[in-house]
Amino acid sequence: MSVPDTHPGQPRKAAMAAWIGSALEYYDFFIYGSAAALVFPEVFFDESDPATATLLSLATFGVAYAARPVGALFLGHFGDRVGRKKIMVFTLILMGISTFLIGCLPTRDQVGTLAPVLLVLCRVLQGLSAAGEQASANSMTLEHAPPRRRGFFTSFTLSGTQGGQLLATLVFIPIAALPEEQLMSWGWRVPFWMSVAVAVVGHVIRRKLDETPAFEQQAATEGVVKLPLAVLLREHWADVLRVIGGALVASVSTIFTVWALSYATSDAVGMDKSSMLWVGALANLVALGAIPLWATLSDRIGRRPVFLVGAAGSAVTMFLYLWAISTGSYPLTLLLGIVAFGVVYSAANGVWPSFYGEMFSTRVRLSGMAIGTQIGFAVAGFAVTFAARIAGPDGDDWSAVALFTAALCVPPVVAALSARETAKVPTELLGERAAGHSAQPAKVAA
Repeated sequence: MSVPDTHPGQPRKAAMAAWIGSALEYYDFFIYGSAAALVFPEVFFDESDPATATLLSLATFGVAYAARPVGALFLGHFGDRVGRKKIMVFTLILMGISTFLIGCLPTRDQVGTLAPVLLVLCRVLQGLSAAGEQASANSMTLEHAPPRRRGFFTSFTLSGTQGGQLLATLVFIPIAALPEEQLMSWGWRVPFWMSVAVAVVGHVIRRKLDETPAFEQQAATEGVVKLPLAVLLREHWADVLRVIGGALVASVSTIFTVWALSYATSDAVGMDKSSMLWVGALANLVALGAIPLWATLSDRIGRRPVFLVGAAGSAVTMFLYLWAISTGSYPLTLLLGIVAFGVVYSAANGVWPSFYGEMFSTRVRLSGMAIGTQIGFAVAGFAVTFAARIAGPDGDDWSAVALFTAALCVPPVVAALSARETAKVPTELLGERAAGHSAQPAKVAA
């Protein structure tokens, strides 16, 4: 099946739509992470037991990741049946609404235990939205991209993720610097309310985007698959397992963004909240430049070697970063934070959108990416909670957390070593060898 050329300008429009949507999604997602580490233990949980309150607050961060696999099943199914564009618009609206509502929630002092229940509900809605966002955006950009630049164009989804994380950190820096009473009463709500503006801009951009030529060609010739999940598990089960294993590398991001921030600002280390937020901001700023560079390199030398550098390198550099925090040296923490997250982790982060997407055929690409990544991301989300547990009663056993993070980098390395190299494979042939599609066509719906 030959895929028709995409309309002029559509690759750039798709990349921009993916960028701004992911920026919103992860602005919303990571302002929650900052709030969960710095504010929510006091606002939504029992102040009489600070350690337990912090643990419960970090657990709500992981709740969204638990909801992601459920959202991936539904959004992946409909994305492979009705198209990438409709799912991208839906996820944007859902994330914007759920994030705004978090900023409106009553506190524990106002409504008691209902407050954390409402918080978890909104967090679940965030997770359902995120389940379809990256998979639909990655599928859209990959299928619009020129064949030899798929790595570069799909990397805009993750550049958007870093941009959203950077924006979330920059917004929280002045918020965290507010007097304690103002921070805990109204200050923390402002970043959640601000998400509405980005949601409106993203919605306008995405509504003007064309559906991908690959999906339109699939629908017009063979038709869309009736049950994408059944075809996916029958023909691509090994690649789904690879994506699940590879997605565990996201644990580096959650440990860096949430647990390390909580640890650095705890009584055990005592670093300033605003100063530590600047570590994340500068690391994400560097990542904005590093991600497209790593992705462009993967278009030339292949996805596997670049992803391996990111996964294996992160196991080492995250150990160094947590050690730097334990020393209490801010310059050392800043330097190693930028190296670990801004440079090394960006190698895996920048290439996985193309690496994972190229494992699947057009018929089940969105389902394969959504389900595989979201199961892996669910583990990554709760990595923060596990880290809080294994850090000991005082929360200062950084070496145990570093070893735990390194262990979570092993499955991504194994997944990459066992995967096919797909950087030079024509778009219309992606996933066909694994599926054996030419020999056994799947049931489709016209």
